[in-house]
Amino acid sequence: QVQLVESGGGLVQPGGSLRLSCESTGINFKNYDMGWYRQAPGKQRELVVIITSGGNTNYADSVKGRFTISRDNAKNTVYLQMNNLKPEDTAVYYCNARWLSYAHWGQGTQVTVSS
Repeated sequence: QVQLVESGGGLVQPGGSLRLSCESTGINFKNYDMGWYRQAPGKQRELVVIITSGGNTNYADSVKGRFTISRDNAKNTVYLQMNNLKPEDTAVYYCNARWLSYAHWGQGTQVTVSS
């Protein structure tokens, strides 16, 4: 059974940092492109960043220079380091794993940026 479990969300002040983690089980992790998406209240889910199985990355313009994705294939885990957080980063953040026609989602973790 495939599971993606996100952790690390929470409440942080503007300008602060958080590190999200997504641990996967049930997939051949090293073959998968891994991504982080987010969905704010009343808005559609949007791509934050993807890291391919080969380590290439693609960031949304809104997070370039502030967020960094990384993966540890030995731990079947992908990370999202988020710095200089802004109120508009507030959303539920979802982990996604994709390989060929297979796609899996985590349950999401809430990130709230507020003073």
